[in-house]
Amino acid sequence: MTAFDFTKDYVLEDERVLLQPLVSSDIEHLLPYSIHEPELWKFSLVSAAGEENMRKYIDTALNHRIERREYPFIVFDKKTQRYAGTTRYYDIQLGFQTLQLGYTWYGGEFQGTGLNKHCKYLLLQFAFEQMDMLRVEFRADNNNKRSIAAMKSIGCVEEGVLRQNVPSQNGNRRDSIVLSILKMEWENSVKAMLAQKLTT
Repeated sequence: MTAFDFTKDYVLEDERVLLQPLVSSDIEHLLPYSIHEPELWKFSLVSAAGEENMRKYIDTALNHRIERREYPFIVFDKKTQRYAGTTRYYDIQLGFQTLQLGYTWYGGEFQGTGLNKHCKYLLLQFAFEQMDMLRVEFRADNNNKRSIAAMKSIGCVEEGVLRQNVPSQNGNRRDSIVLSILKMEWENSVKAMLAQKLTT
């Protein structure tokens, strides 16, 4: 059984990015995106567009941490010295040694800059090597081709599509693509591959 402690503040960082546990006061760093870039949540199950939604988004994430279900982070880009967005572990099943990695979004200027690969490397490394996870799962709207391409580029294996499995923001049902990385894949190839991409 892993020794992961939901009450402990874990900080993950490298030369490019700093991941800190999300706190309620972080709304001051994230609110500009909520107000000026509402399109960031076009494919998300939960929108943080607008101040009220952002406050609810943060409160929900923090409550789920208390309930030992999720562990949210705020993302700080060391290159620009600015907060870039958020990400989190969720559906954390310590007994089964599995979790999902998602609720990831970055402001438009940080997309395609390599920041995401640094975040994912740190998060995967911590999940497999510190939390002793055997499987990390990713899900996305099957229409979100950019997100799917990003997940595959870090070594995720596509498993299939869950048809109409959750409601979408427009009132319809969304098809969700499921991808994953296993601990043995991380150890055998994904870690080295992703580490190499961080240097290019």
